Amino acid sequence: MTPTQTLNTLNQTYLAIHRKKEDLFWSTYMGTSDAHNQSAQAQTEWTHFLSDPQKIADIKQTIAEAEKLADPQQRQSTLIGLHGWLATFQAHAIETPEGNKLKQQLIEFEAELFEKKQQHVMTYQDEHGNQVEGSLPVLSSVIRTNDNPSVRQSAHQALMDLEQWLLHNGFLELVKLRNQFARAMGFDSFFDYSVVKTEQMTSEQLFTILDDFEQRTRQSHQNSLNNLAKEKGEQALQAHNFPFSFAGDVMRQLDPYVPFSQSLRRWVESFGRLNIDYSGAELTLDLLDRKGKYQNGFCHGPIPSFVDQGNWIAAKVNFTSNAKPDQVGSGYDGINTLFHEGGHAAHFANVKMNAPCFSQEFAPTSMAYAETQSMFCDSLLTDGDWLKQYAKNAAGEAVPDAVIKTMIDSRQPFKAYAERSILVVPYFERALYQLRDDELTPEAVTQLARETEQRILGLACSPRPLMAIPHLLSDESACSYQGYLLAHMAVYQTRAYFTRTLGYLTDNPEIGPLLAKHYWNQGNHLSHNQTIESLTGEGFNAKYLADVCNLSAEDAWNIEQQKIAALSSRQRAEVAPLNATIKVVDGERLLSDNSLSDQDLFSQFETYITKQYGC
Repeated sequence: MTPTQTLNTLNQTYLAIHRKKEDLFWSTYMGTSDAHNQSAQAQTEWTHFLSDPQKIADIKQTIAEAEKLADPQQRQSTLIGLHGWLATFQAHAIETPEGNKLKQQLIEFEAELFEKKQQHVMTYQDEHGNQVEGSLPVLSSVIRTNDNPSVRQSAHQALMDLEQWLLHNGFLELVKLRNQFARAMGFDSFFDYSVVKTEQMTSEQLFTILDDFEQRTRQSHQNSLNNLAKEKGEQALQAHNFPFSFAGDVMRQLDPYVPFSQSLRRWVESFGRLNIDYSGAELTLDLLDRKGKYQNGFCHGPIPSFVDQGNWIAAKVNFTSNAKPDQVGSGYDGINTLFHEGGHAAHFANVKMNAPCFSQEFAPTSMAYAETQSMFCDSLLTDGDWLKQYAKNAAGEAVPDAVIKTMIDSRQPFKAYAERSILVVPYFERALYQLRDDELTPEAVTQLARETEQRILGLACSPRPLMAIPHLLSDESACSYQGYLLAHMAVYQTRAYFTRTLGYLTDNPEIGPLLAKHYWNQGNHLSHNQTIESLTGEGFNAKYLADVCNLSAEDAWNIEQQKIAALSSRQRAEVAPLNATIKVVDGERLLSDNSLSDQDLFSQFETYITKQYGC
């Protein structure tokens, strides 16, 4: 085969293997099938395809042949695609029989643990003394918004019980097996291996950044804890009271202005005014909480977007949330998920390279790079001008300034806490994977979790106990949580650039095309830092996020007032079509789609939610 034919064959082979894996992943994670064995087999096939070290030698040979192609355009295009595959194979290569054997054991072990965890039932006691089953998102929402302290404590205890269930049902064996695999790959620990794989940096380089951020935000965070304890008593710092003590009341005030039924409409209209184009993608959204469904939102693309021999292959993207529409806070959580996962989908639908390896969430795609796209989009939801334009009650009245100010007064002092609640995870995971096998006991690991939470969060226990975080269990996301914090740093750098150059963010139609050009079109062909430099003209910089964390509530409110005041002086952008086929499902049931129109999509969805949940 010619080098160009080799590239095209690689593309098609990967598409078939990847699609099979993703379809089974979706059905098992959504709880619509119990094909866990088939899913593990498909995952194994995908892993073997990417991890075969012979492919590295073969690709290098093909690259040498491609450099001799006579046609300069064909030569350049073929080399770009082949180098993308080389980077992908190098990121996944497992060069020893021992490594391959351990990887297979990991896949099978994780599948078994995932299936067991799906059967684990969590309950809390409601206001009437009834035991109520609750998923992770439901329990977290109860802790954050329920005004009954005993109910909040019961929900938090369910998360603590989940930690202990995991510690006695396979999590520690998983940690040991991961470390064994990492050592076979030449690393001291699985954490070290994962950081190199997901962010192309060493643990030492990572913690240079994290330690600096920890130091920059330590004092403002401690001040917020001291002030809260002084104002509301030491009990406000207890895990089940902490989020509610500064956010619970304001979520109740905001709730009528962000009903879940309107979340789909507001996502489409807001992204449309930003001029975000999905390039013909097919989007499937599974948004409602139900038993057996994976308890965390995510976005995966069964068909990556790319240009196949001059023909555009539009993406197929699935994303999910766990909304309980009749629960306080579900509307805001729901639209946050739509913006976050919809941001991921926009990114992966707009990679205009010539191989699917450039447009997927796995290595060599940096997690920080991928999360920058989603977190930039969901960051808009706290902007005063976005809230005034989109947060409206049943009578069409915009959320009052007083509610926005209350949001800022309650949240801004804890902005550093919010970021440090991400920061605590890599500090814990690094220490966890540094433990010897004989030190990995339920008691020791529980103590390590509480000590890490005390050191980074200043709380005896986190409102979201560390081992209740789903990311720690999955191979794709274990030891990668720091990517969210690195992404937030990039998000606030991006926001600062747009504010400086465009004047405003909400409904600005210049933003979508700029994101596509600088952040999305080349996918992982560029590093995270290169994309930031392309847009802003400066390299990755953490100071923008630290500066926002250290703002006083008064200063933050003044900034939002200026955004709100500026609304009267600018014309609102038209809603551009998203250029996507959208369907909303609940498991195997179709709730709505836009085959007729976006308005029909909204109407079907709103009618269903209102009828089923009364909101």
